[in-house]
Amino acid sequence: MVSAPPFGGGRTGPWALVPPGTWKMPVPWFLLSLALGRSPMVLSLEKLMGPQDTARCSPGLSCHLWDGDVLCLPGSIVSAPGPVLVPTRLQTELVLRCHQETDCDLCVRVAIHLAVHGHWEEPKDEDKFGIAADPELEEPRNAFLQAQVVLSFQAYPTARCVLLEVQVRAALAQPGQSVGSVVFDCFEAALGAEVRLWSYTQPRYQKELNLTQQLPALPWLSVSADGDDVHLVLDVSEEQHFGLSLYWNQVQGPTKPWWHSNLTGPQNITLNHTDLFPCLCIQVWPLEPDSVRTSLCPFREDPRAHRNLWRAARLRLLPPRGWQLNAPCSLLAEATLCWQAPGGGPCQSLVPPLSRANVTVNKTLQLPLLNAHPNLCVQVSSWEKLQLQECLWADSLGALKDDMLLVETRGPQDNRSLCALEPSGCTPLLSRASTRAARLGEQLLQDLQSGQCLQLWEDDLRALWACPMDKYVHQRWALVWLACLLLASVLFLLFLFKKDHVKGWLRLLKEDLRAGAAPRGRAALLLYSAEDSGFERLVGALASALCQLPLRVAVDLWSRRELSAQGPLAWFHAQRRQTLQDGGVVVLLFSPGAVALCHEWLQDGAAASAPHGPHDAFAASLSCVLPDFLQGRAPGRYVGAYFDGLLHSEAVPALFRSVPVFSLPSQLPDFLGTLQGPAAPRPGRLGERAKQVSRALQPALDQLLQAPGAPGAPGDCTRDGT
Repeated sequence: MVSAPPFGGGRTGPWALVPPGTWKMPVPWFLLSLALGRSPMVLSLEKLMGPQDTARCSPGLSCHLWDGDVLCLPGSIVSAPGPVLVPTRLQTELVLRCHQETDCDLCVRVAIHLAVHGHWEEPKDEDKFGIAADPELEEPRNAFLQAQVVLSFQAYPTARCVLLEVQVRAALAQPGQSVGSVVFDCFEAALGAEVRLWSYTQPRYQKELNLTQQLPALPWLSVSADGDDVHLVLDVSEEQHFGLSLYWNQVQGPTKPWWHSNLTGPQNITLNHTDLFPCLCIQVWPLEPDSVRTSLCPFREDPRAHRNLWRAARLRLLPPRGWQLNAPCSLLAEATLCWQAPGGGPCQSLVPPLSRANVTVNKTLQLPLLNAHPNLCVQVSSWEKLQLQECLWADSLGALKDDMLLVETRGPQDNRSLCALEPSGCTPLLSRASTRAARLGEQLLQDLQSGQCLQLWEDDLRALWACPMDKYVHQRWALVWLACLLLASVLFLLFLFKKDHVKGWLRLLKEDLRAGAAPRGRAALLLYSAEDSGFERLVGALASALCQLPLRVAVDLWSRRELSAQGPLAWFHAQRRQTLQDGGVVVLLFSPGAVALCHEWLQDGAAASAPHGPHDAFAASLSCVLPDFLQGRAPGRYVGAYFDGLLHSEAVPALFRSVPVFSLPSQLPDFLGTLQGPAAPRPGRLGERAKQVSRALQPALDQLLQAPGAPGAPGDCTRDGT
């Protein structure tokens, strides 16, 4: 059996459609070119002019093609009388046989490679019998080796057999070696047909060669892109009835149907780019009995499809310690176990790592743990990029705990060492480092020995322990209460000695409360893209004015020291968590630079480029802000705004319009009312505050519009929470 690469896919591949019982389908030249040009194995086809069959040989061989076809009668295998030529390999190529320049049919060219089979018969030693050798046998190699090679072709419902006579000078033929090839042009075939080839000699000296191939089919279906839309164009004749099915072709498990319909051709169907997935396949077939179906999966390498797949992927918990990654398609991803501290910061990878093999989607996987803990999380990465992270037991076990994770390493002779996992690394217990774990090293060691720590995992060499820190927190609170009592005593004494001054201060405080100046307002976190000093001055003016409402405003302009120490991402996570826990709101200030960063995330599916500066929290925050909008968690937690004259409302990406977006200062009353929430004053009072903010904001805005690069300084304000 001899095999060769197929021209197209198999019977279920994208080129497998051919109407049942069809031998030769006359098709227009441009459709034929389209069908063959899209085949991955055929780039260009040679044209043969005229209907005649021909044969040609490689140098050293002579060949002749018999006129007309012959009967296909292989016969039985017989012994070779000496060296003979036999076919050893079949090779095929698609060509075009053209009667005119644009009137061509698909044709299969066949090359038959030949070799010498058998050995020369050595003359017998006749001298010992007294008989002279035959002089005609002294030079057998001066003769020719000749073979009659039959080439059989079958493509339902037609079969053909041709006979080729080939000869080579015996002196050029070595037993077991190739002598060249003979090429036959050619067998006509139909698009989509399955062809079978056989080759043998007459008489037959060995088993015949056998080759089966599938030819490309007429492309009923083509896919084209137009902006965000994808068009499925079905090139089907008028009134042709056919079925169309869209489905997800999963590696694990059966296919999942998505959409099916019976239609009448031709059709042009539009898909939104958000519907694309790598495993989305299209199947089309004529509504006839026993029809063959064409299947095509055109989005396997589409970047948009891969971005949609990760956006649709979800991690979920399956008690007691199972987890599952749900996705419409298979994912090339790796999962790791990590420990998330409650103070924010990156999730720290743990031993034991999960299996480094590819993650199987929609299948329950078990975590190698002895006990569950709310701080244990799973990270899923693809091509070394973090895609998903979930702390799987947050719903069932509650919020993150302020526990200390101890890593135990066991050595020979029952030796062991302990270190505590902290943001700076794993700190050895009983060390002199200036960290919390080092200060509490002896107490943590006693807690571990007394059984107060929870064992999460162990093997022969390592173990993980979670030790509660509540009692040490309580001790600190006891000191705080003692300090408060001492302060209260001092204040009481001061009140006794200076009660007249205290009464005046209380009177002023009461007037402020009546005027609406509450001592503690709603929290608001301002996020913006640091484009230039003029825009930063405008943001600073807005933040300073909002502090007078009052609002507890957090903005990176006032936290440069914390940003330098923690990094923009860690600072943003801590501020966002605190703001949302206090019932506050995150304000996204859109500018041309911020819109460009958002589009870069939404279109390229990759993390935005590095922050514009060491204090740019907006670019760092997109990795957390975008999932909230994509997963529907943004309403009630986010508010958008942009400044008049700097940006149009249409420029704000559509994804962020699921929350209120205001134009400043023209929509300041509504903006302030949304920020203050239920505590917002009556409309009259709100209008007065909007005028105050507008007066503070307008000079900076005018200066930025007149000279965008003009330097400025942020306003001064009480910086609560930053």
